Amino acid sequence: MTTTKSPEQRDVETVVAAGLGRDVIFEYLRNAGVDQLFGVPGTNEVPIIDGTDVKSNLISYVPCLHENIALGAAMGYARLTGRPGVVELHVTPGVGHAIGNLYNAAKSHIPVVVLCGQQHSDLLFQEPLLASDLVRTAEQHTKWSYEVRGPDEIGPAMQRALKVALAPPQGPVFLSIPWEFTVQPARDEGQGRVTRIAPGFIGDPTEVERAARILSGAPDPVIVVGDGVGAADAWAEVSALADKLVNPRIYSEPLSSFMNYDTADSRWRGELPAFQEKMRQVFEGAGVAFLCGFNAQAQLVVFNWARGQLIPPDVPLVYLHNDPWQLGKNFYGEAAILGDIKATLPRITALMPDPPAPDGSRASDDATRKRDRERRAAVVAKAASLSTDGRIPGEAVAVALREVQDKGLAPNLTLVNEAVSDSGAFQKHLRFDTPTSYFVGQGGSLGYSMPAALGTALADGDRTVVNVVGDGSALFYPQCWWTADKLDLAILFVVLNNQAYKTLIIGLEEVERSYGWYPTGPAGYLRLPPPPDLDFVQLAAGYGITGEHVTVAAELEAALTRGLEHVRGNRRSYVIEVATTADVPSPEARTWFDEVVVVP
Repeated sequence: MTTTKSPEQRDVETVVAAGLGRDVIFEYLRNAGVDQLFGVPGTNEVPIIDGTDVKSNLISYVPCLHENIALGAAMGYARLTGRPGVVELHVTPGVGHAIGNLYNAAKSHIPVVVLCGQQHSDLLFQEPLLASDLVRTAEQHTKWSYEVRGPDEIGPAMQRALKVALAPPQGPVFLSIPWEFTVQPARDEGQGRVTRIAPGFIGDPTEVERAARILSGAPDPVIVVGDGVGAADAWAEVSALADKLVNPRIYSEPLSSFMNYDTADSRWRGELPAFQEKMRQVFEGAGVAFLCGFNAQAQLVVFNWARGQLIPPDVPLVYLHNDPWQLGKNFYGEAAILGDIKATLPRITALMPDPPAPDGSRASDDATRKRDRERRAAVVAKAASLSTDGRIPGEAVAVALREVQDKGLAPNLTLVNEAVSDSGAFQKHLRFDTPTSYFVGQGGSLGYSMPAALGTALADGDRTVVNVVGDGSALFYPQCWWTADKLDLAILFVVLNNQAYKTLIIGLEEVERSYGWYPTGPAGYLRLPPPPDLDFVQLAAGYGITGEHVTVAAELEAALTRGLEHVRGNRRSYVIEVATTADVPSPEARTWFDEVVVVP
């Protein structure tokens, strides 16, 4: 005999099956493949953190000493795994502390789910301690932000948050949850299931045909590969399209957060210059520019309308992106295709005729690149001898790291980079095997790389994780070394200590050139002469991490070898502090291709 259950009986069984609001959260995270929760303890979040002690949840808690570290670590984890990075924050101060890396996650299109403990819902009207409109604080830098209004909303809100974070283009989402909902019974008939939007949609056939027609046979073509290419893992597809063009020049977008193209391909010219005049020079005279997955279309600090738009208006533009916002965002396009990059590129390529036979074979790419690196290494050695302060050029670190890499001491290298003024050197000298083997926080908010290295090391223990970071950025969050020591994370931290904000010094020169404005004095506030007792190796030792100093370029390779052997052999982190020069190259010598890197 079948007994019909009343709605009330079904409701009670649903509550029992789902458990508390906290349990619903973990059901969704577990089903999404999440196995790490990053955060800083707060009273409101204790029920959520406590959930990581429930073995059946299969999720570990990663304690951090600052909310921006937790969010940065979640970024690194998400980028390398492809799964959502999840972080818990503590009310208003927690959100405020994490805004910098929330901004970086948004600009870098990283799927991060932020769970923020709000104060008791019955108290919010009375403006209790630490409470505020958390959604309003976070929403500018998220794809979706929401405050849960009851325990029964937790399940649907988690489903939507995970769906939105992973849908193309990916990005961070934010959920504010009054803490009492996490310890109350919660209905959830969704059973932890998350809708996945299939990303591989192909662009409109008519627009694909138009793009192929514009690209075919155009003289001096330029391709800009943005983070959309890296996210789609579309190196091979871009290369196949480039084969149909005559002598194409391929550039990455400025401050790329992925490695967006194979650096061994001689057609790749590095990142677009982050200076107005130099960027215009790249495009001037081009018969066409193909902007493929191009997000950071104005990634510079100084701009003067009188000097012209970044891409001259007479250059025909073709766009391809899975994000409609990026199509024609700043510049008119002759063709604009909304479609998945990896799926759509072959459709364009198939419609393009083969170009005339090339003068030489691309089989010599490796030899050409090797000659370029050797020539450049000689230039760097000369620069070291000419340095006005007797310190090491930052590029020398990249040269030495490539030598170590060639000896097999850095297998599966993943470089987390925040040595911004030397980014081009690390991109050009090192060998990268996948788009995710290189990471930068594209937003440019300082203090992302050391936290991201934590999440990267947790995401894949088989990678060799190297974090290169300037002294200014390293001073933001040395507390990262506490987490690295506590969790036995294998990371080689290389601190480039030039005792200056070198990037800002270069930026000031651009202001002077563009606007004719000069500072009152020598701008000593852009220098960071440390007090006698500021020592990064000693600072790291206070957190349990060992390391060493390097003050001579000839000792770099040996030091990096010792560091990598320590990291890979002991599964422990290591810090190398390198005394680098603050000498600024001339405006004419600020790309990797120029012979001179330092003019004293």
